[in-house]
Amino acid sequence: MSTEKPPKLVYPCAYPLKIVGEHTEDFVGIVFAIVRKHDAQVTEEHIAVKPSAKGRYASVNITITAQGPEHIQALFVDLKASGRVQIVI
Repeated sequence: MSTEKPPKLVYPCAYPLKIVGEHTEDFVGIVFAIVRKHDAQVTEEHIAVKPSAKGRYASVNITITAQGPEHIQALFVDLKASGRVQIVI
């Protein structure tokens, strides 16, 4: 078993996110608005959307410029508080 610790992030840095929720007409727009509130540099070109096999869920992949762990935590809290996001990875 390895005892190596993962490398520490050096901020600011590119931080990829996968955000999963029900694939409704407005889901991507809601996610984009929340992410944009935390990183104004994000554009729609930074988003990749993939529906689940049965189409019920969608994952939104987006990379933000994280300023620190508090920045990431605040974004996670806002995404979950929307009531539309099931998972943030």
